[in-house]
Amino acid sequence: MIKNVSVIGAGTMGNGIAHVFAQAGHSVVLIDVAAAQLETALKTIEKNLDRQLAKGTITGPQKEETLRNITMETDIKKGVAAAHLVVEAATEQELLKLEIFKQIDAAAPPDCILATNTSSISVTKIASVTGRPEQVIGMHFMNPVPVMKLVEVINGYATRADVSAAIIGLSEKLGKIPALANDYPGFVANRILMPMINEAIYSLYEGVAGVEAIDTIMKSGMAHPMGPLQLADFIGLDVCLSILNVLHQGLGNPKYAPCPLLANMVASGRKGVKSGEGFYIYTQGSGDLVVSEKFR
Repeated sequence: MIKNVSVIGAGTMGNGIAHVFAQAGHSVVLIDVAAAQLETALKTIEKNLDRQLAKGTITGPQKEETLRNITMETDIKKGVAAAHLVVEAATEQELLKLEIFKQIDAAAPPDCILATNTSSISVTKIASVTGRPEQVIGMHFMNPVPVMKLVEVINGYATRADVSAAIIGLSEKLGKIPALANDYPGFVANRILMPMINEAIYSLYEGVAGVEAIDTIMKSGMAHPMGPLQLADFIGLDVCLSILNVLHQGLGNPKYAPCPLLANMVASGRKGVKSGEGFYIYTQGSGDLVVSEKFR
């Protein structure tokens, strides 16, 4: 039975994953090397719980119980010592994830399942640095985690069937909708989504249409809740670039090559919402969507 859950990485995805597990009654240890990041994460979780409380989807006692279920830790070894499941949600960098999984494998109990929230990096490669590849699996949550229903469950080459079944069942208990995929570059979600985003960026780069027109066409014509350029800003342009590079290198097909405009924007520090500017400008407290001066 999976009761104790350790989440590694207290950024946007990590704090959201900790939130949903704690709200479902799990004992959660949220781990990050930066104590300040943990404090920020806890404030974010409380703010999101307050939003749920205002909407009437949870009660006051449920909010307090969720917060009581979360503890903070800066040491991975201590943080995973009693875990039944570890979910890694660190930055989408292969070498970083491999190092983290070596540390988790050395410190977590032998029967603990090790999951990665990677959006594109090979689960099989991550599993290869552990002594338990059959217990390693992908558990790709969507952002924002407390709101989005999908969990893309990715089997590595060696993942045992009972481990896969346990994670699918656990996802359902969290109120999520699990969908099973095999371990190939980009899995399903990003193998389909990122080429669409990349093509939208190419359409802007080649002067086919402007930012607002591209997003309006996809929202109004294709019933997308958010245009692809705004979505790219929301995901993080650096993350989009990283995933496209994984697709391009892993599949060897030039159709996955990232648009030069995307690479230049990331190199200049324009990463979307997280940096305050991407295809749009993001001003705290403003609900208006304003196109970046670069594209007006």
